[in-house]
Amino acid sequence: MTSGRVTVYFAALLARTEDGWEASDTELDDVETLSDLADLAREASPDEDTVLVLIEQEGGWFGVVRVDGEEDPRIYVSDAAAAARSSYGEILLTDELLGREPDDVPDLDALDLDGTEDGDADDEEPGGAADTPAADAVPHGPVGDAGVLDDLGVSRKELLSMTEDALMEIAESLGASETLETVR
Repeated sequence: MTSGRVTVYFAALLARTEDGWEASDTELDDVETLSDLADLAREASPDEDTVLVLIEQEGGWFGVVRVDGEEDPRIYVSDAAAAARSSYGEILLTDELLGREPDDVPDLDALDLDGTEDGDADDEEPGGAADTPAADAVPHGPVGDAGVLDDLGVSRKELLSMTEDALMEIAESLGASETLETVR
């Protein structure tokens, strides 16, 4: 729960097969890294077809991870700052995606995450968390490969403009909305 509200996540795999798209909902509780997520996606398609991992936090952010066979996963996240506050988002926000060296990772245990991070700037003391590079380490807005779905019918421009119900919009563009709806 977050501030008296339940945070709702949805995750599904869409695997492209000879017969069209096949969907399956997926639990990400045992997934700790992007590598784990890519392995999970590859298991969904033994023929090394394209697999999309679609993840969303209701009202917050969504992410698309594309796995084509043994190639490195391609990732798009609609709002990196929002995703960074989610354990599922942290899986997607790799150092490479954020354009930082592994040594640049802020020490999350040292940050004061008491829920007042979004307070007034006047309330912050000089030398506080807002003055540190770690505060700016994760950009607000989209990160990653906005062209991840170009060849599947979802242009870069369309993906960047999606907000509410983005996963269903993506599925509709792929011709897989009914398939995705079965696991939703």
